[in-house]
Amino acid sequence: MPLHEMLHAAATGTVHVEDGWGQGRATYGGLVAGMLVAAARKPVADAPLRSVTVSFVAPVTPGDADVETTVLRAGSRATQVQAVLRQEGQAAAVALASYGAPRESALVVPVRDSLPQLPAPESVEAMPHVPGMTPDFFAHVDLRVTEGGWPFSGSATADLSGWMRFREAPPTFGEAEMTALVDAWPPTVLQMLTEPRPSSTLTWTLELIEDLSALAPAPDTWWAYRVTTDHSADGYARTHAHVWHPDGTLVAISRQTVAVFG
Repeated sequence: MPLHEMLHAAATGTVHVEDGWGQGRATYGGLVAGMLVAAARKPVADAPLRSVTVSFVAPVTPGDADVETTVLRAGSRATQVQAVLRQEGQAAAVALASYGAPRESALVVPVRDSLPQLPAPESVEAMPHVPGMTPDFFAHVDLRVTEGGWPFSGSATADLSGWMRFREAPPTFGEAEMTALVDAWPPTVLQMLTEPRPSSTLTWTLELIEDLSALAPAPDTWWAYRVTTDHSADGYARTHAHVWHPDGTLVAISRQTVAVFG
């Protein structure tokens, strides 16, 4: 079952999580978050997704899963929806999605961070998918590092820039697809290590600056990505990242807390 079919199934409340999307002992977190976003959208009509925060409670494994959504509040402009993915009756991931219709405002603060000057994605070597060595889900994403390094490469920096898209473009590209794609990048601090160490995302917040339904990006769009590590100590790293459309439009801001073991 390809990505778009799993996202569609999650919106119905029942989904089979396919094998081949592994990330260590768990299913790739971006896929899990994408399914939660797809499900959370169902009870909301037209308001754009403004922010989603995901807590990865337990490893999601291949197999059947149930996704339950609850509208916590539906106001005149803003709607808050909770989505919970369960396997064998136990919560494995929880998302709080916030939707907000546009409203009149005299406050306008222009975007301060502009699209960095990056080499063309076609000129950059793709992060490889090596069965048995790299995460299984790398078979589905195309990541091109332009600044920084690959995991466990002994890099001197904990920051990273690059391009990303799916290897096989989905039929359409919206909120759930963006959610599933942005989380594909390995935690930036891992590139400073010289040998493999396990890691796990605790919480992740994705804020959408643009309404993707209005932007209507091509499914095979190359998205520019730049992530900065704000702090890392005591086995926890905190990062924030910006995502741009290639025309220079800031589309999303990603914030993440990661546990690094060993």
